[in-house]
Amino acid sequence: MTKEDRDRADARFNKATRAAGQAKAGGTERDAATKAVLDNMARLKALRLAREAAEPPRPPAAKTTRAKSPKKSGEKAPALSDWLASQQNGGRRT
Repeated sequence: MTKEDRDRADARFNKATRAAGQAKAGGTERDAATKAVLDNMARLKALRLAREAAEPPRPPAAKTTRAKSPKKSGEKAPALSDWLASQQNGGRRT
C-alpha cells in the first residue's frame, strides 16, 4: 500500500466519521425540536381542558329542520317535459 493510498483511505475514513458525527448532532437537534413541539401541544391541551372545565356546560345545539316542500303529499310532481319547458322558458339551457 502506497502513501497515497493510505492518505486517501484516511481521508475517506475521516469524512465518514465527520458525517456520522454531524448526523448524530442533527438527530439531537431534530429530537429537541420534536420534544419542544410535543411539550407545547401538551401544555395547550392542559390549558384547553382547564378552560373547558371552568366554563358552565353549554346547552345542546338546536337541531335545524329542513323546510318542507310546498307540495302536498297527494300531489304529483310535474312531468319531465313540463319541467324542461319551464326551464327553457326561464332562460336555462338544458
